[in-house]
Amino acid sequence: MVQLLMTKSDGKAVNTAARVGIGGPVGSGKTALIEALIPELQARAIDFAVVTNDLVTKEDAERLRRSGLIDPARVSAVEAGACPHTVIREDPSLNIAAGDDLEARFPGLELILFESGGDNLASTFSLDLVDWWMFVIDVAGGDDIPRKRGPGLLRSDLLVVNKTDLAPHVGVNLPSMLAEAHEVRKGRSVIATNARSGEGIKAVVDAIAAAVLFHTPSRS
Repeated sequence: MVQLLMTKSDGKAVNTAARVGIGGPVGSGKTALIEALIPELQARAIDFAVVTNDLVTKEDAERLRRSGLIDPARVSAVEAGACPHTVIREDPSLNIAAGDDLEARFPGLELILFESGGDNLASTFSLDLVDWWMFVIDVAGGDDIPRKRGPGLLRSDLLVVNKTDLAPHVGVNLPSMLAEAHEVRKGRSVIATNARSGEGIKAVVDAIAAAVLFHTPSRS
Protein backbone atom coordinates (compact mmCIF):
# COMPACT_ATOMS: atom_id res chain seq x y z
CA MET A 1 0.00 0.00 0.00
CA VAL A 2 1.07 3.57 -0.64
CA GLN A 3 0.16 6.40 1.72
CA LEU A 4 0.69 10.13 1.58
CA LEU A 5 2.79 11.44 4.45
CA MET A 6 2.58 14.70 6.39
CA THR A 7 5.34 15.70 8.78
CA LYS A 8 4.44 17.02 12.22
CA SER A 9 6.33 19.90 13.82
CA ASP A 10 8.23 17.40 15.97
CA GLY A 11 9.59 15.77 12.83
CA LYS A 12 7.58 12.56 13.08
CA ALA A 13 5.68 11.44 9.99
CA VAL A 14 1.98 10.62 10.23
CA ASN A 15 -0.24 8.88 7.71
CA THR A 16 -2.55 11.21 5.81
CA ALA A 17 -5.19 9.83 3.48
CA ALA A 18 -5.47 11.29 0.01
CA ARG A 19 -8.82 13.08 -0.42
CA VAL A 20 -10.70 12.83 -3.71
CA GLY A 21 -13.91 14.65 -4.60
CA ILE A 22 -16.72 13.19 -6.71
CA GLY A 23 -19.18 15.92 -7.74
CA GLY A 24 -21.79 16.53 -10.37
CA PRO A 25 -25.49 17.22 -10.93
CA VAL A 26 -28.16 15.31 -9.03
CA GLY A 27 -28.97 12.06 -10.84
CA SER A 28 -25.72 11.80 -12.78
CA GLY A 29 -24.92 8.49 -11.07
CA LYS A 30 -22.28 9.45 -8.51
CA THR A 31 -23.40 6.97 -5.86
CA ALA A 32 -23.72 4.19 -8.42
CA LEU A 33 -20.23 5.09 -9.62
CA ILE A 34 -18.88 4.76 -6.07
CA GLU A 35 -20.60 1.37 -5.75
CA ALA A 36 -18.79 0.29 -8.91
CA LEU A 37 -15.47 1.71 -7.71
CA ILE A 38 -15.55 -0.09 -4.36
CA PRO A 39 -14.79 -3.65 -5.60
CA GLU A 40 -11.98 -2.36 -7.81
CA LEU A 41 -10.43 -0.38 -4.94
CA GLN A 42 -10.71 -3.45 -2.71
CA ALA A 43 -9.14 -5.68 -5.38
CA ARG A 44 -6.11 -3.38 -5.35
CA ALA A 45 -5.90 -3.50 -1.54
CA ILE A 46 -6.45 0.25 -1.27
CA ASP A 47 -7.57 1.20 2.25
CA PHE A 48 -10.40 3.71 1.75
CA ALA A 49 -13.53 5.29 3.19
CA VAL A 50 -16.37 7.47 1.90
CA VAL A 51 -18.02 10.73 2.95
CA THR A 52 -21.38 11.57 1.34
CA ASN A 53 -23.16 14.92 1.24
CA ASP A 54 -26.93 15.45 1.17
CA LEU A 55 -29.11 18.44 2.03
CA VAL A 56 -31.13 17.26 5.03
CA THR A 57 -30.88 13.45 4.84
CA LYS A 58 -28.26 10.70 4.90
CA GLU A 59 -29.80 8.91 1.92
CA ASP A 60 -26.63 8.31 -0.08
CA ALA A 61 -24.68 7.18 2.98
CA GLU A 62 -27.42 4.76 3.99
CA ARG A 63 -27.53 3.34 0.46
CA LEU A 64 -23.80 2.60 0.60
CA ARG A 65 -24.06 1.17 4.12
CA ARG A 66 -26.84 -1.19 3.03
CA SER A 67 -25.05 -2.25 -0.13
CA GLY A 68 -22.92 -4.91 1.54
CA LEU A 69 -19.95 -3.65 -0.46
CA ILE A 70 -18.20 -1.75 2.33
CA ASP A 71 -17.98 -1.77 6.12
CA PRO A 72 -20.82 0.62 7.12
CA ALA A 73 -18.54 2.28 9.66
CA ARG A 74 -16.36 3.46 6.78
CA VAL A 75 -19.18 5.60 5.37
CA SER A 76 -19.81 9.02 6.96
CA ALA A 77 -22.58 11.47 6.10
CA VAL A 78 -22.57 15.26 6.02
CA GLU A 79 -25.91 17.12 5.94
CA ALA A 80 -25.35 20.39 4.10
CA GLY A 81 -28.61 21.94 5.28
CA ALA A 82 -28.69 24.40 2.37
CA CYS A 83 -26.82 24.83 -0.91
CA PRO A 84 -24.79 21.63 -1.40
CA HIS A 85 -21.96 23.60 -2.99
CA THR A 86 -21.27 25.54 0.22
CA VAL A 87 -19.89 22.63 2.25
CA ILE A 88 -17.49 21.49 -0.44
CA ARG A 89 -16.47 24.90 -1.76
CA GLU A 90 -16.98 27.98 0.44
CA ASP A 91 -16.84 26.36 3.89
CA PRO A 92 -15.74 22.73 3.74
CA SER A 93 -15.13 22.49 7.50
CA LEU A 94 -17.87 19.87 8.05
CA ASN A 95 -16.34 17.63 5.38
CA ILE A 96 -12.81 18.22 6.65
CA ALA A 97 -13.95 17.19 10.13
CA ALA A 98 -15.65 14.06 8.73
CA GLY A 99 -12.45 13.10 6.94
CA ASP A 100 -10.35 13.71 10.04
CA ASP A 101 -12.72 11.53 12.08
CA LEU A 102 -12.40 8.65 9.59
CA GLU A 103 -8.61 8.90 9.68
CA ALA A 104 -8.65 8.81 13.47
CA ARG A 105 -10.90 5.74 13.52
CA PHE A 106 -9.08 3.86 10.74
CA PRO A 107 -5.30 4.21 11.10
CA GLY A 108 -3.57 3.49 7.82
CA LEU A 109 -6.39 4.89 5.68
CA GLU A 110 -5.04 5.72 2.23
CA LEU A 111 -7.98 7.32 0.46
CA ILE A 112 -11.21 9.16 1.30
CA LEU A 113 -13.85 9.74 -1.37
CA PHE A 114 -16.04 12.83 -0.86
CA GLU A 115 -19.29 12.60 -2.84
CA SER A 116 -21.48 15.67 -3.30
CA GLY A 117 -24.32 16.51 -5.64
CA GLY A 118 -25.33 19.86 -7.02
CA ASP A 119 -28.17 21.32 -9.01
CA ASN A 120 -26.15 22.45 -12.00
CA LEU A 121 -22.69 22.44 -13.61
CA ALA A 122 -21.22 24.98 -11.20
CA SER A 123 -20.24 22.84 -8.22
CA THR A 124 -16.51 22.70 -7.56
CA PHE A 125 -14.39 21.42 -4.68
CA SER A 126 -12.23 23.57 -2.46
CA LEU A 127 -8.60 22.50 -2.59
CA ASP A 128 -8.60 22.93 1.18
CA LEU A 129 -10.79 19.82 1.20
CA VAL A 130 -9.57 17.59 -1.63
CA ASP A 131 -6.29 16.90 -3.39
CA TRP A 132 -7.94 15.93 -6.68
CA TRP A 133 -11.53 15.78 -7.91
CA MET A 134 -13.74 14.47 -10.66
CA PHE A 135 -16.99 15.79 -12.09
CA VAL A 136 -19.69 13.36 -13.20
CA ILE A 137 -22.25 14.11 -15.92
CA ASP A 138 -24.58 11.62 -17.60
CA VAL A 139 -25.56 10.96 -21.16
CA ALA A 140 -29.27 11.18 -20.33
CA GLY A 141 -28.78 14.81 -19.32
CA GLY A 142 -28.23 15.69 -22.98
CA ASP A 143 -25.31 15.78 -25.38
CA ASP A 144 -25.20 19.57 -25.12
CA ILE A 145 -23.78 19.47 -21.58
CA PRO A 146 -20.13 19.82 -22.71
CA ARG A 147 -21.07 22.88 -24.77
CA LYS A 148 -22.64 24.46 -21.69
CA ARG A 149 -19.26 24.19 -20.03
CA GLY A 150 -19.46 25.35 -16.41
CA PRO A 151 -16.72 25.42 -13.75
CA GLY A 152 -17.22 21.83 -12.67
CA LEU A 153 -16.91 20.48 -16.19
CA LEU A 154 -13.95 22.67 -17.10
CA ARG A 155 -11.88 22.72 -13.90
CA SER A 156 -12.14 19.18 -12.58
CA ASP A 157 -9.10 16.94 -12.82
CA LEU A 158 -11.24 14.26 -14.45
CA LEU A 159 -14.57 14.47 -16.27
CA VAL A 160 -16.64 11.28 -16.12
CA VAL A 161 -19.35 10.87 -18.77
CA ASN A 162 -21.62 8.29 -17.16
CA LYS A 163 -24.56 6.10 -18.28
CA THR A 164 -23.14 5.52 -21.76
CA ASP A 165 -25.61 2.67 -22.25
CA LEU A 166 -28.48 5.16 -22.39
CA ALA A 167 -27.17 7.04 -25.44
CA PRO A 168 -29.26 5.19 -28.07
CA HIS A 169 -32.38 5.49 -25.90
CA VAL A 170 -32.21 9.27 -25.46
CA GLY A 171 -31.07 10.24 -28.95
CA VAL A 172 -27.49 11.10 -27.98
CA ASN A 173 -24.56 10.75 -30.35
CA LEU A 174 -22.03 9.49 -27.81
CA PRO A 175 -18.86 9.84 -29.93
CA SER A 176 -19.82 13.44 -30.70
CA MET A 177 -20.54 14.20 -27.04
CA LEU A 178 -17.19 12.77 -25.97
CA ALA A 179 -15.37 14.65 -28.72
CA GLU A 180 -16.91 17.92 -27.57
CA ALA A 181 -16.02 17.12 -23.96
CA HIS A 182 -12.37 16.60 -24.96
CA GLU A 183 -12.43 19.81 -26.96
CA VAL A 184 -13.76 22.09 -24.22
CA ARG A 185 -11.50 20.55 -21.57
CA LYS A 186 -8.41 21.27 -23.65
CA GLY A 187 -6.41 18.16 -22.79
CA ARG A 188 -7.81 17.42 -19.33
CA SER A 189 -8.88 13.81 -18.87
CA VAL A 190 -12.30 12.47 -19.93
CA ILE A 191 -13.47 8.91 -19.19
CA ALA A 192 -16.75 7.35 -20.39
CA THR A 193 -18.38 4.99 -17.89
CA ASN A 194 -21.31 2.67 -17.40
CA ALA A 195 -21.45 1.92 -13.68
CA ARG A 196 -23.79 -1.03 -14.20
CA SER A 197 -21.63 -2.90 -16.71
CA GLY A 198 -18.29 -1.75 -15.31
CA GLU A 199 -17.24 0.09 -18.46
CA GLY A 200 -14.51 2.61 -17.64
CA ILE A 201 -14.35 1.78 -13.92
CA LYS A 202 -10.79 0.42 -13.99
CA ALA A 203 -9.72 3.55 -15.88
CA VAL A 204 -11.22 5.79 -13.19
CA VAL A 205 -9.41 3.89 -10.43
CA ASP A 206 -6.21 4.01 -12.48
CA ALA A 207 -6.58 7.80 -12.68
CA ILE A 208 -7.14 8.13 -8.93
CA ALA A 209 -4.28 5.79 -8.06
CA ALA A 210 -1.83 7.50 -10.38
CA ALA A 211 -2.79 11.03 -9.31
CA VAL A 212 -2.89 10.77 -5.52
CA LEU A 213 -1.62 7.33 -4.49
CA PHE A 214 1.23 7.14 -6.98
CA HIS A 215 0.32 3.60 -7.96
CA THR A 216 0.98 2.32 -11.47
CA PRO A 217 -2.10 1.55 -13.61
CA SER A 218 -3.69 -1.89 -13.36
CA ARG A 219 -2.63 -4.31 -16.08
CA SER A 220 -5.67 -6.57 -15.69
